[in-house]
Amino acid sequence: MPIQRLCPIVRAQRLSTFAFSLLLSAGPLAAAALPGQFVHVKCGEGRLLRRPVSVCNVEGECLRIVFEVRGEGTRWLSERREGETLDLLGPLGNGFDLTGDRLLLVGGGIGAPPMLYAAGMARGESHVFLGFRDAAHAMLLPDFERAADFLAVSTDDGSLGERGPVSVQVSHALAHKGKYSAILACGPRPLLRAVAHLAGLHGIPCQVSMEERMGCGVGACLVCACKTADGQYRHVCKHGPVFDALEVDWDAQQL
Repeated sequence: MPIQRLCPIVRAQRLSTFAFSLLLSAGPLAAAALPGQFVHVKCGEGRLLRRPVSVCNVEGECLRIVFEVRGEGTRWLSERREGETLDLLGPLGNGFDLTGDRLLLVGGGIGAPPMLYAAGMARGESHVFLGFRDAAHAMLLPDFERAADFLAVSTDDGSLGERGPVSVQVSHALAHKGKYSAILACGPRPLLRAVAHLAGLHGIPCQVSMEERMGCGVGACLVCACKTADGQYRHVCKHGPVFDALEVDWDAQQL
Protein backbone atom coordinates (compact mmCIF):
# COMPACT_ATOMS: atom_id res chain seq x y z
CA MET A 1 0.00 0.00 0.00
CA PRO A 2 1.60 3.33 -1.05
CA ILE A 3 2.37 5.82 1.69
CA GLN A 4 1.89 9.57 1.30
CA ARG A 5 4.26 11.44 3.55
CA LEU A 6 5.84 14.87 4.02
CA CYS A 7 9.55 14.12 4.06
CA PRO A 8 12.17 16.60 5.35
CA ILE A 9 15.26 17.05 3.19
CA VAL A 10 18.30 15.92 5.17
CA ARG A 11 20.89 16.58 2.47
CA ALA A 12 20.70 18.38 -0.88
CA GLN A 13 23.60 18.01 -3.32
CA ARG A 14 24.41 19.05 -6.83
CA LEU A 15 26.27 16.07 -8.28
CA SER A 16 27.15 17.71 -11.60
CA THR A 17 25.97 20.39 -13.99
CA PHE A 18 22.99 18.19 -14.73
CA ALA A 19 22.32 15.87 -11.77
CA PHE A 20 20.97 16.53 -8.29
CA SER A 21 20.64 14.35 -5.19
CA LEU A 22 18.19 14.67 -2.30
CA LEU A 23 18.34 12.57 0.87
CA LEU A 24 14.94 12.54 2.59
CA SER A 25 13.87 11.42 6.03
CA ALA A 26 11.10 9.07 4.93
CA GLY A 27 10.56 6.63 7.81
CA PRO A 28 8.18 3.82 6.84
CA LEU A 29 8.28 4.84 3.17
CA ALA A 30 12.02 4.23 3.09
CA ALA A 31 11.64 0.96 4.98
CA ALA A 32 9.13 -0.31 2.43
CA ALA A 33 11.07 0.71 -0.71
CA LEU A 34 12.61 -2.02 -2.87
CA PRO A 35 15.25 -1.67 -5.60
CA GLY A 36 13.56 -0.71 -8.87
CA GLN A 37 10.56 1.03 -7.29
CA PHE A 38 9.90 4.75 -7.51
CA VAL A 39 8.27 7.61 -5.65
CA HIS A 40 5.88 10.23 -7.00
CA VAL A 41 7.00 13.69 -5.91
CA LYS A 42 4.81 16.77 -5.71
CA CYS A 43 6.76 19.61 -7.30
CA GLY A 44 5.21 22.84 -6.01
CA GLU A 45 1.66 23.98 -5.41
CA GLY A 46 0.93 25.06 -8.98
CA ARG A 47 1.70 21.72 -10.65
CA LEU A 48 -1.06 19.14 -10.57
CA LEU A 49 0.97 16.15 -11.76
CA ARG A 50 3.61 14.61 -9.55
CA ARG A 51 6.99 13.63 -11.01
CA PRO A 52 8.14 10.00 -10.83
CA VAL A 53 11.68 9.57 -9.51
CA SER A 54 13.39 6.21 -9.01
CA VAL A 55 14.61 5.21 -5.58
CA CYS A 56 18.38 5.60 -5.76
CA ASN A 57 19.15 4.21 -2.33
CA VAL A 58 17.89 3.68 1.20
CA GLU A 59 20.09 4.69 4.13
CA GLY A 60 18.45 3.74 7.42
CA GLU A 61 15.23 5.75 7.64
CA CYS A 62 16.32 7.98 4.76
CA LEU A 63 15.50 7.60 1.08
CA ARG A 64 17.72 9.03 -1.64
CA ILE A 65 16.55 10.25 -5.03
CA VAL A 66 18.78 11.42 -7.88
CA PHE A 67 17.44 13.21 -10.95
CA GLU A 68 18.29 15.51 -13.84
CA VAL A 69 16.44 18.71 -14.69
CA ARG A 70 14.14 17.89 -17.60
CA GLY A 71 11.39 20.48 -17.16
CA GLU A 72 9.75 22.93 -14.77
CA GLY A 73 8.93 20.28 -12.16
CA THR A 74 12.43 18.88 -11.83
CA ARG A 75 13.87 22.40 -11.99
CA TRP A 76 11.74 23.31 -8.98
CA LEU A 77 12.91 20.12 -7.28
CA SER A 78 16.56 21.00 -7.94
CA GLU A 79 16.10 24.28 -6.04
CA ARG A 80 14.98 22.62 -2.78
CA ARG A 81 17.28 22.92 0.20
CA GLU A 82 17.99 21.11 3.46
CA GLY A 83 15.22 21.57 6.03
CA GLU A 84 12.44 21.92 3.45
CA THR A 85 9.88 19.13 3.04
CA LEU A 86 8.68 17.24 0.00
CA ASP A 87 5.33 15.51 -0.46
CA LEU A 88 6.09 11.93 -1.54
CA LEU A 89 3.79 9.10 -2.56
CA GLY A 90 5.32 5.65 -2.64
CA PRO A 91 6.95 3.29 -2.94
CA LEU A 92 5.23 2.56 -6.25
CA GLY A 93 5.55 -0.12 -8.91
CA ASN A 94 7.26 -3.50 -8.95
CA GLY A 95 10.97 -3.72 -8.33
CA PHE A 96 13.80 -6.02 -9.38
CA ASP A 97 14.14 -9.67 -8.41
CA LEU A 98 17.68 -9.81 -7.02
CA THR A 99 17.83 -13.59 -6.78
CA GLY A 100 21.08 -15.02 -8.09
CA ASP A 101 24.72 -15.57 -7.21
CA ARG A 102 26.07 -13.20 -9.88
CA LEU A 103 24.08 -10.31 -11.32
CA LEU A 104 24.96 -8.06 -14.25
CA LEU A 105 23.47 -4.59 -13.75
CA VAL A 106 23.22 -2.03 -16.56
CA GLY A 107 22.37 1.65 -16.14
CA GLY A 108 22.20 4.20 -18.93
CA GLY A 109 22.06 7.94 -18.19
CA ILE A 110 19.42 8.75 -15.60
CA GLY A 111 18.77 4.99 -15.50
CA ALA A 112 21.95 4.65 -13.43
CA PRO A 113 20.66 5.82 -9.99
CA PRO A 114 18.19 2.96 -9.35
CA MET A 115 20.94 0.45 -10.08
CA LEU A 116 22.89 1.70 -7.05
CA TYR A 117 20.25 0.38 -4.63
CA ALA A 118 20.09 -2.88 -6.60
CA ALA A 119 23.88 -3.30 -6.44
CA GLY A 120 23.91 -2.73 -2.70
CA MET A 121 21.05 -5.14 -2.04
CA ALA A 122 22.23 -7.94 -4.35
CA ARG A 123 22.47 -11.27 -2.55
CA GLY A 124 25.51 -12.33 -4.54
CA GLU A 125 28.09 -10.55 -6.70
CA SER A 126 27.00 -7.44 -8.59
CA HIS A 127 28.82 -6.38 -11.74
CA VAL A 128 27.73 -2.89 -12.82
CA PHE A 129 28.01 -1.39 -16.31
CA LEU A 130 27.14 2.29 -16.67
CA GLY A 131 26.79 4.35 -19.83
CA PHE A 132 26.66 8.15 -20.12
CA ARG A 133 26.64 10.74 -22.89
CA ASP A 134 29.97 12.17 -21.70
CA ALA A 135 32.05 12.66 -18.56
CA ALA A 136 29.98 15.69 -17.54
CA HIS A 137 26.83 13.53 -17.34
CA ALA A 138 28.44 10.76 -15.29
CA MET A 139 27.13 10.38 -11.74
CA LEU A 140 27.47 8.37 -8.55
CA LEU A 141 30.69 6.60 -9.54
CA PRO A 142 32.23 6.62 -6.03
CA ASP A 143 28.96 5.22 -4.66
CA PHE A 144 28.96 2.42 -7.23
CA GLU A 145 32.61 1.62 -6.49
CA ARG A 146 31.63 0.98 -2.87
CA ALA A 147 28.45 -0.96 -3.62
CA ALA A 148 29.48 -3.16 -6.57
CA ASP A 149 31.96 -5.99 -6.93
CA PHE A 150 32.92 -4.75 -10.40
CA LEU A 151 32.30 -1.44 -12.20
CA ALA A 152 32.75 -0.49 -15.86
CA VAL A 153 31.91 2.87 -17.41
CA SER A 154 31.32 3.90 -21.02
CA THR A 155 30.68 7.28 -22.61
CA ASP A 156 29.46 8.05 -26.11
CA ASP A 157 32.38 10.42 -26.77
CA GLY A 158 35.09 8.51 -24.90
CA SER A 159 35.68 11.31 -22.38
CA LEU A 160 35.37 8.78 -19.52
CA GLY A 161 35.87 5.04 -19.54
CA GLU A 162 35.42 3.14 -22.79
CA ARG A 163 34.20 4.93 -25.91
CA GLY A 164 30.85 3.82 -27.31
CA PRO A 165 27.57 2.41 -26.06
CA VAL A 166 27.64 0.52 -22.78
CA SER A 167 26.05 -2.46 -24.51
CA VAL A 168 29.45 -3.14 -26.11
CA GLN A 169 31.03 -3.69 -22.69
CA VAL A 170 28.03 -5.78 -21.65
CA SER A 171 28.50 -7.97 -24.72
CA HIS A 172 32.19 -8.41 -23.90
CA ALA A 173 31.41 -9.35 -20.29
CA LEU A 174 28.85 -11.93 -21.34
CA ALA A 175 31.40 -13.50 -23.66
CA HIS A 176 34.43 -13.42 -21.37
CA LYS A 177 33.49 -13.03 -17.69
CA GLY A 178 31.63 -16.28 -17.16
CA LYS A 179 27.99 -17.05 -16.47
CA TYR A 180 25.60 -14.54 -14.91
CA SER A 181 22.44 -15.48 -13.03
CA ALA A 182 20.46 -12.57 -14.47
CA ILE A 183 20.72 -9.18 -16.13
CA LEU A 184 18.98 -6.11 -14.71
CA ALA A 185 18.82 -2.93 -16.74
CA CYS A 186 17.42 0.60 -16.60
CA GLY A 187 17.82 3.33 -19.18
CA PRO A 188 16.58 4.54 -22.56
CA ARG A 189 14.59 2.11 -24.68
CA PRO A 190 17.33 1.53 -27.33
CA LEU A 191 19.72 0.44 -24.58
CA LEU A 192 17.15 -1.85 -22.98
CA ARG A 193 16.37 -3.39 -26.35
CA ALA A 194 20.08 -4.04 -27.02
CA VAL A 195 20.58 -5.58 -23.57
CA ALA A 196 17.47 -7.73 -23.95
CA HIS A 197 18.81 -9.00 -27.27
CA LEU A 198 22.17 -9.90 -25.70
CA ALA A 199 20.45 -11.67 -22.84
CA GLY A 200 18.46 -13.73 -25.32
CA LEU A 201 21.59 -14.71 -27.24
CA HIS A 202 23.24 -15.96 -24.05
CA GLY A 203 20.12 -17.52 -22.56
CA ILE A 204 20.17 -15.35 -19.44
CA PRO A 205 17.02 -14.04 -17.71
CA CYS A 206 16.70 -10.29 -18.13
CA GLN A 207 14.67 -7.68 -16.26
CA VAL A 208 14.22 -4.18 -17.67
CA SER A 209 12.96 -1.04 -15.96
CA MET A 210 10.98 0.90 -18.54
CA GLU A 211 11.19 4.68 -18.72
CA GLU A 212 7.82 6.18 -19.68
CA ARG A 213 6.03 9.44 -19.00
CA MET A 214 3.56 9.05 -16.14
CA GLY A 215 0.46 10.85 -15.02
CA CYS A 216 -1.19 9.37 -11.96
CA GLY A 217 1.50 6.84 -10.98
CA VAL A 218 -1.04 4.27 -9.76
CA GLY A 219 -2.51 2.84 -12.98
CA ALA A 220 -5.62 5.01 -13.24
CA CYS A 221 -4.64 6.78 -16.48
CA LEU A 222 -3.13 5.52 -19.75
CA VAL A 223 -0.14 7.86 -20.06
CA CYS A 224 2.50 5.20 -19.35
CA ALA A 225 1.03 2.33 -21.37
CA CYS A 226 3.60 -0.15 -22.71
CA LYS A 227 2.77 -2.76 -25.36
CA THR A 228 3.72 -6.28 -24.39
CA ALA A 229 4.59 -9.31 -26.53
CA ASP A 230 1.06 -10.74 -26.17
CA GLY A 231 -0.41 -7.67 -27.87
CA GLN A 232 -1.79 -6.21 -24.66
CA TYR A 233 -0.89 -2.95 -22.95
CA ARG A 234 0.42 -2.74 -19.40
CA HIS A 235 0.82 0.28 -17.15
CA VAL A 236 4.49 0.93 -16.47
CA CYS A 237 3.62 2.56 -13.14
CA LYS A 238 1.47 -0.34 -11.91
CA HIS A 239 2.62 -3.51 -13.70
CA GLY A 240 6.22 -2.24 -13.96
CA PRO A 241 8.37 -0.32 -14.09
CA VAL A 242 10.32 -3.58 -14.05
CA PHE A 243 9.30 -6.17 -16.64
CA ASP A 244 10.75 -9.43 -17.84
CA ALA A 245 12.46 -8.48 -21.11
CA LEU A 246 10.54 -11.27 -22.88
CA GLU A 247 7.25 -9.53 -22.00
CA VAL A 248 8.06 -6.34 -23.93
CA ASP A 249 7.17 -5.80 -27.58
CA TRP A 250 10.40 -4.10 -28.61
CA ASP A 251 9.11 -3.36 -32.13
CA ALA A 252 6.01 -1.48 -30.93
CA GLN A 253 5.82 2.28 -31.36
CA GLN A 254 5.74 4.18 -28.09
CA LEU A 255 2.47 5.99 -27.38
